Amino acid sequence: MKAAIANTLRGRLDTRRANAIGIVTAIADEWGGCEELWSKSVTHLQAQGYEVVVYKAVVHEAHPRIAAHKREGVEFIELCPRRSRFEQLWRKVSIKLNGLFNPALLPLLASDPYYAFFRTLSHGVSPRLILISQGINFDGMAYAYACKLLKIPYAIVSHKAVDFYWPSPLQRELFRTLYRHARANYFVSQHNKRLTEEQFAIRLDNAQVVFNPVESTHYVDYPTLGDEVRLCCVGRLFIGDKGQDMLLRILSKPKWKSRSVSVTFIGAGKDEKALRDLAAFFDVVQVSFEGYCDDMVQVWRRHHALVLPSRCEGLPLTIVEAMFAGRPVITTHVGGNAEFLEDGKTGFIGYAHEESFEEAMERAWNRRHEWEEMGRVAAAEIAEIVPESPEKVFVNMLTNQLCN
Repeated sequence: MKAAIANTLRGRLDTRRANAIGIVTAIADEWGGCEELWSKSVTHLQAQGYEVVVYKAVVHEAHPRIAAHKREGVEFIELCPRRSRFEQLWRKVSIKLNGLFNPALLPLLASDPYYAFFRTLSHGVSPRLILISQGINFDGMAYAYACKLLKIPYAIVSHKAVDFYWPSPLQRELFRTLYRHARANYFVSQHNKRLTEEQFAIRLDNAQVVFNPVESTHYVDYPTLGDEVRLCCVGRLFIGDKGQDMLLRILSKPKWKSRSVSVTFIGAGKDEKALRDLAAFFDVVQVSFEGYCDDMVQVWRRHHALVLPSRCEGLPLTIVEAMFAGRPVITTHVGGNAEFLEDGKTGFIGYAHEESFEEAMERAWNRRHEWEEMGRVAAAEIAEIVPESPEKVFVNMLTNQLCN
C-alpha cells in the first residue's frame, strides 16, 4: 500500500525545481533560536544560485526576520493558514478519511502541518533537496516521512536531544529508518549526536556536528566590578527547558539576598508571567526582565557573567556569544553546554538541580575577581573552535549532498 501511494504521487511530480532547496522548520512559534542556522544560510544558498522555499506552520509576516527574507526573494509557504470553522471541520473529516483508506499516511495525520506539507509537495513541483530543521531530535520526523514517501531527498538538522525524552516504541522503528534514509544528519553538539544514536541504537555514518551562527564574535570591554555583580540570563522564558525557576529559588535564599548581585533576564516566552510572579512570591527584588534584545554587545557592556540554569539544551548560542564577548559562564552540565567550557577555567558548571547549581554559583561568587581574566581565556579558546562563518560551512556541506 505504501509503495503504491508513493508511486502514484510521484507520478504527479514530473519536474523538480533543480535550483531550489526547501527548508521546513518544526518550530511552531513566531521565531525560535533553532531557526538561526537556516536563516543565516539563506544568503549563501542564494549566492550559489539556489532558490529557497521555506515551509512553516504559521508564517508571521510582520516578524522582522521573515519580512527581510521575503524582500530577499525567499518564498514562504504557510502550512496552517487561518480557516473558517467549516473549513476546519471539513479538513478534520478529510484527514480521518485519508487515514482510513490510506494507512501509509497515518504518521502524517498526527498534526495538521505534517499532512499539509505532504499535500503541498504532492500537488506541486518539489525542491531538489529539503532540509528539515527540528528543535528536538524527532519533532520533525513526520516531514522526513513525507519526503520519503514522495522520493524527495532530504537532510535533517537537530538542535536538541533530551536525556529524559525518548521516542515512543511506535515511533522508534519508523524514525530510525528515516534517519538512515536521510542524505545527511546534522547536530549542533556532540551530545545531541551521541544521544540520538543511543536512543535509536544506530550508528549514523552520515552524521556531522555543525555550529550555529553567532551574532557577534568580538571581545566586549569588561565592565568595572564595583559594588554590584551583574549577571545576565539569556534565553527563551520557558521554565521546562531553561530552568529559570531554579535560579530564582536560589536567589530567594537569605545568603543570596544579602549579597550585592543582580540578574537580568534577556528574552521572551510563554513563562514570563510565571517567572515574574515567582520572583514576587519569593520577594526576589534583584532581578529584572528586559525582553528580547537585538544588541547583545550593549548587554555584555553592562554584565559581568552569563548564568544559564538549563534543564535541557542543544548547544546554546548564548554560551558561544558570551565566550566571544569575554564573559565567564555559570551553567549546567546538560546537552552541549559544557563542550566548549572548562570548569574553573572559563566557567563554572553544576548539574541541573538546585543543590549542585547553587554550588557552582557559590564557587563563581568566591572567584568573581578572577572573572575578567577567565573571560579573556574563554574568548581566546572559542575563537580557535568556531569557524568565522559557521553558516557558510554548513551550506557547503548541504550543497555537497546535491553533487552526490
